[in-house]
Amino acid sequence: MRIRDFFERGDTVVSFEFFPPKTDAGAEILFETVGALRRLAPSFVSVTYGAGGSTRKKTLEVVSRIKKETGIEVMAHLTCVGHDRDEIRRIVEGLVDAGIENLLALRGDPPEGAEGFAPPPGGFAHASELIAFLRGEGFPLCIGAACYPEGHPEAEGRDADLRHLKTKVEAGADFLITQLFFDNADFFVFVKRAREIGIESPILPGIMPITNYKQIRRFTGLCGASLPDPLTAELEMVKDDLEAVAGVGISHAIDQCRELLARGAPGLHFYTLNRSSATRAILARLRRDRGI
Repeated sequence: MRIRDFFERGDTVVSFEFFPPKTDAGAEILFETVGALRRLAPSFVSVTYGAGGSTRKKTLEVVSRIKKETGIEVMAHLTCVGHDRDEIRRIVEGLVDAGIENLLALRGDPPEGAEGFAPPPGGFAHASELIAFLRGEGFPLCIGAACYPEGHPEAEGRDADLRHLKTKVEAGADFLITQLFFDNADFFVFVKRAREIGIESPILPGIMPITNYKQIRRFTGLCGASLPDPLTAELEMVKDDLEAVAGVGISHAIDQCRELLARGAPGLHFYTLNRSSATRAILARLRRDRGI
C-alpha cells in the first residue's frame, strides 16, 4: 500500500524508523523490536540507508524481510551519496522487484571525513534532483522527502530552506517527514509558513523519545535541532540516571504527541533507534487517552 493512501483516507498515520543492523546480533535485536512494535499496528515502518550509503544492501534486505515476514508496509530510504544515475536506477529496480512501493528520497550526509557534500560524477546534488529523476523514470513509487522545522543546518536560512523544500514537492514528493524536534512551536510555525508558500503535502512530525542524555545532545548537535531550556534543565538534574532520563524523555514525548495530534498533525513518525520500549510506552498512553 502506498503511504499517500493513508493520508488520503484520513488515517492517523503512525510509523517507526529503524536502521539496518551491522551484525547478526544487531539483526536479532532489530527483528525483536519489529515484532514488539508490530502489535501496535503501525501504518508503515521505514529503514534508513546509512552514512554514505554504506548499508545499501542491508537496507534492501531488511525492508524485503519486514514486508515478507510481517506484512507491515515498508519504506526504504535512498540517498544521492556515492551513486550515479545508473546505480540509482538499478537500486530502485531492485526495490520495486522486491515489492517495495514507498521510498524516502534524501540527499544524504557527506561521507565520514569529507568537508562537505559533493555529488558524484553523473549523480545528484540535491534530493529534489533525485525525486525528479525517479519520477522521470516512471517508477511506481510513493515518494517522501525530509523537512526541517528548525531549518537544515547547511541552509542559508529558514526562508531558503523552505524554498528548497518547495522544489522537492514540485519535483514530485507525495508527503514530508520532519527531522526530530522537541518544541512543538517550531513545528506549528514551520507548517504555517510551508502552507503560506503553497506546500500542501502532508507533513508528518518526527518524534525521538529521549532515553540517553549524552546521546541526544550528540544527535541534536549533528542535525541542528535544539532542546527547550526547561527540558534541558530537567534532564541535567538526572543526566547520570538512565532510568530517570528515560522517564523525563517519555513524559515529554507524550505531551508533544498529545498536542501535535490535538492541533491537527496527521500522525507521528517515531525514531526508534531499533529499540521498542520507549515508543511502546508512548503509544500505549496515547491510545488509552485518544484511541489512535
